[in-house]
Amino acid sequence: MPGDSAPINLTNHFLIAMPALEDGLFTKSVVYVCEHSAQGALGLVINKPADLSLGELFDKVELPLGRTDLKDAPVFHGGPLQLDRGFVLHPSQSASDGDTAEQVYASGMLIPEAGLEMTTSRDVLEALSNGAGPRKLLLTLGYSSWGEGQLESELSANAWLTVAADKAIIFDSPVERRWNDALALLGLQSWMISSEAGHA
Repeated sequence: MPGDSAPINLTNHFLIAMPALEDGLFTKSVVYVCEHSAQGALGLVINKPADLSLGELFDKVELPLGRTDLKDAPVFHGGPLQLDRGFVLHPSQSASDGDTAEQVYASGMLIPEAGLEMTTSRDVLEALSNGAGPRKLLLTLGYSSWGEGQLESELSANAWLTVAADKAIIFDSPVERRWNDALALLGLQSWMISSEAGHA
């Protein structure tokens, strides 16, 4: 019976846009789901670079960027909400004291199953300006969000494929390959899910 199935939890999964999903930012997008519960979902698009580098972003916020390795890294369009706000996805730097994990930065979200954090406070930028901060990161302006039941209904309409996330795709895959690399986690190639596929 409908409603009897256990709720799905896509935290630490990729949403891979199906070819039929032609919705500006979400066309051929890969979204990393930071949080998914009965109340809804929050994620960051990881393969849509903005026309802005980290070096340029730091100039705009009037901070020096003390990490030359990140100067030319792209800033991404994370989604259509809060476009003026930065979201930094990075491997967890929580100070672990026995059983309790304490976040290093003032504001953010731990994603324990992934060993990742999503930080929204300025102190992560200040750490980078001092030459410190996370070794790997993905910085987006804006985020994506789904209300209660919204993502589930998009999934049942075949707008997205889902797969457990792979950190290497977030931080290491060339941007233009991330959609194909995420599909490959499912053993798929883009031609296999073409929106023009014939039906026998």
